[in-house]
This record gives sequence, C-alpha cells and structure tokens, in this order.
Amino acid sequence: MATGDAGGPSAPVPGAVRVGLGFDVHPLVPGRPLRLGGVEIPFPLGLAGHSDGDALLHAVIDGLLGAANAGDIGSLFPDTDTSIAGIDSREMLREAGRLVAERGWTVSFVDAVVVAAQPRLAPYREAMAAAIRESLNMPHLEVSVKGKSGQGLEPLEGGKAIACLATVTLVRQRPS
Repeated sequence: MATGDAGGPSAPVPGAVRVGLGFDVHPLVPGRPLRLGGVEIPFPLGLAGHSDGDALLHAVIDGLLGAANAGDIGSLFPDTDTSIAGIDSREMLREAGRLVAERGWTVSFVDAVVVAAQPRLAPYREAMAAAIRESLNMPHLEVSVKGKSGQGLEPLEGGKAIACLATVTLVRQRPS
C-alpha cells in the first residue's frame, strides 16, 4: 500500500501541515569568506564545505526537504558532484524550494538557530532572514534567526565550528 507523498491512502490533503528539522555543522577555516544565511559576514575565518559552506541555509534546506519527504541536501546536491563545487547556497535553497512547491507544499515558517562563539550575529539576523525569504521567493514568509554562543560545547565555544538548526513548517496547497 502506498503512503506519504507517493499517493495512496495517507497522501497529504490540502491544508495538511508538516514540520521538518534541519541540522548542519561546518568547521571554520582560514582562506574562505564567512557566509551564513546568504549573508557575507566580515570575519577572518569561513566555513569549509563543497559549496560555499553556508551551514544555516543547509539546515533550512534539510528542514524543507525533510518536511516534504523529499530526501536531504546530500541526495539533492552530492558533494561528489564537481559541477557544483563552490555553489552559492542560495541557489541550492531556491532549488529545494522549487522542489517542495512542485510537490504541492508552501513554506509557512522558518525558525533557525546559529550556534557560534563568534562572530556576533545580531547585526546580521534581519539580513539573513531577508535572504531566506528572497531565496524562497516569499516576501511575506516569516523567518526567525537566532544566535546562541554554544557555552560549554567544544569546538563550538572554542570558535572552531558553527552549527545550525532549523525547523521549517509546510502547508499543503494541493495533492502531489
């Protein structure tokens, strides 16, 4: 018996709600710009990664894909694909948003947490939220971005990495 987004008796109906959880962590390294939430932040270290390393957008992407039962960031953008090396994570987010919409879902809310000892993120929170809204082409989308220091969690507290979590709420607009 088919279930989930594939159809069948448990296929989501219009108005159904799902919540997805995304998580990502990348080490901080010299020689790369620091990009978080689609925003370049002045800092002497950047996030390592096959793409631009934007752990915040990666967490949002995984939350989107998880809520839509559409796999994960690694299946959509494998790090073995050399053609996407260095890709801007905003492009990845746009593609994930397109896939989610194609499956009949609309993003309702994004709630994200960045865990980092430094830099201070408060001056960039609204720009990050705006970049997420813009990447998903949803000017009225509610996006919350919060920063936490990672107290007591080495290597986060030691400034060696940045971790991000995101929950994404989707609302079903039409059957898939």
